[in-house]
Amino acid sequence: MQREYIIGWIDSVAGRIPRVSSTFSTKDKWGAVKVRLNINRMNYRVDPGIYALGNPGPDSPVFLSANYKLSFDLLRSRLKELDAWILVLDTKGINVWCAAGKGTFGTKELVGRIELSKLKKIVTHRELIAPQLGATGVCANRVKELTGFRVIFGPVRAPDIPAFLKAGMQATREMRRIRFTFFDRIVLVPVEAVNSSRYYIYALLFFILLSGLDSSGYSLNGALDKGMYSAANLSIAYLAGVAIGPAFLPWLPGRSFSLKGVFVGLIFFIILFIYGYTGESLIETLAWLLLIPAISSFLLLSFTGSSTYASPSGVKKEMKIALPLQLTAASCGLLLWVGGRFF
Repeated sequence: MQREYIIGWIDSVAGRIPRVSSTFSTKDKWGAVKVRLNINRMNYRVDPGIYALGNPGPDSPVFLSANYKLSFDLLRSRLKELDAWILVLDTKGINVWCAAGKGTFGTKELVGRIELSKLKKIVTHRELIAPQLGATGVCANRVKELTGFRVIFGPVRAPDIPAFLKAGMQATREMRRIRFTFFDRIVLVPVEAVNSSRYYIYALLFFILLSGLDSSGYSLNGALDKGMYSAANLSIAYLAGVAIGPAFLPWLPGRSFSLKGVFVGLIFFIILFIYGYTGESLIETLAWLLLIPAISSFLLLSFTGSSTYASPSGVKKEMKIALPLQLTAASCGLLLWVGGRFF
């Protein structure tokens, strides 16, 4: 079955090569929306191999890509009006940066893909343009030794590729800079929100149902009335951790994500306290003082996997310290909140 991103074929000495467009179809756009919402994200991939963009010839540049379709689409969309080849590596549907860390966007896969695609027959030059974020997985010297192809690392961001090519494949200092802008962080929020949404819903139902419990027994009206306050507090804690925290990450105090999460949680606790949402008793107020920062801290800590600010070793170190504290605070807060039903 022909994929929607294939618009034709090119006959070459290595066989028929699929041709792709640099513009997105409606299906491409809808697929991008779904993957941003974590719908079928792990299966959003293209077939590994060689692709033609425009009308490339033997002297046209060769770009490397992961087979995560969002990465592939971003690359082809930035090569408008350019005749080029795109060599797609089998990264198991993972983006370039993560795949480089895992080793699937790596030397072994690249060397094998050059052989499988018969790239030496397709182009006369021996240069490959690789994304800079794939540098941790690709040993350029080893690739040169095994295949004869020289790996040139391009800019961090695909929009800089045209300028990079005009400069004779020389990247400026700004092109090498990894940025993580407000928009970059916001666009990741839907995935993080969907990932944790079921736990949020379970917690919401738990707190609403138990809100009707007190020393006189169980009241459905109490569950609906007091449960709305609990639902509001949980929702604020959830949004603080999955949306507000990531959006304002650079401006939150502290270096660790967990500490930043505590800070944003405390801010919203104070706002909720001022408006009387943290309960009528001191016990219930103390419960939310522990619960809200613990929840926002945990959720923001989970954002480390999407951030350019964290390293694997740093994340592991932070988790060893933060997770026990978050669990303790949440457990104590929950016990206080349940106990507050009877006092």
